[in-house]
Amino acid sequence: MAKNVVEKAEVEHPVLVYNRTKQRAIEFAEKLPAGKTEILDSIPEGVARADVIFTILAKDDIVEAVADTILKSGDVKGKLFVECSTIHPDTTTRIAKRFLDRGAEFVAAPVFGAPAMAEVGQLVGVLAGPGASIQKARQFFKGVMARSEIDMSDEPYEKALQLKIIGNTFVLNMVEQVSEGLVLAEKSGLGTQYLHQFVENIFPGPFAAYSTRIQSGAYHRMSYPLFPVDLARKDARHAFSLAEACGVRMGNLEVADAHLAAVKEHDGEKGDIAGIYGAVRAESGLKYEND
Repeated sequence: MAKNVVEKAEVEHPVLVYNRTKQRAIEFAEKLPAGKTEILDSIPEGVARADVIFTILAKDDIVEAVADTILKSGDVKGKLFVECSTIHPDTTTRIAKRFLDRGAEFVAAPVFGAPAMAEVGQLVGVLAGPGASIQKARQFFKGVMARSEIDMSDEPYEKALQLKIIGNTFVLNMVEQVSEGLVLAEKSGLGTQYLHQFVENIFPGPFAAYSTRIQSGAYHRMSYPLFPVDLARKDARHAFSLAEACGVRMGNLEVADAHLAAVKEHDGEKGDIAGIYGAVRAESGLKYEND
């Protein structure tokens, strides 16, 4: 996302970059033209110098901790904060109020799309909050970080996160369905190649992409997960929380989450959402790994 801001957005100054692991920021900056980015040593340094500040972090408690650091760093009046993390809607609402109370602007802007889509600026942004603030943030989305936007101008902040959480259940259930289908195709004697051809023809796009990634064995070979199991289960917990509050049961998600628990037990923190396939294989009498 930051790469596309550097390469495509109309910014007058270097994009300021901060990562808790500084080496990752250094490696990122080295891939871009000199003078286009500046690496920061601290969050307060960035807050003091930037007019528009994006945050995208893994978990609710980390987002709240960073918000604490930002708000303790000095005057934020007039600055625009664009929060892109996948967190519980209540967390977003709570954080937004803290920024607004200090005179800042705030946009909730979670994004849909795998890392490969982020790399080429093909995410889908979901923007909620005051219309005037969204208009300021929009210059960084469609045509820069995103291929399209779901515009929730003047809607409550929590709606963007409600959509993000519910939308991510589609991803979890998709991986569950593809995994179950591939295992059944193998064990029934049909052959996974024919099911994959069906998926490519009838469900091109994400379904076909996950079918390809699953069958490649990447879920048990990759050194770092594309969609870590801990984050997938965090999203599932948020969805269960939303559903319970409304009296809805997410039965499909319960099955996927149980398989994610098996992935965590087998692979630990490096487990990936595609490992659901390995979990389904194991409970069906096959080896977890597909090699």
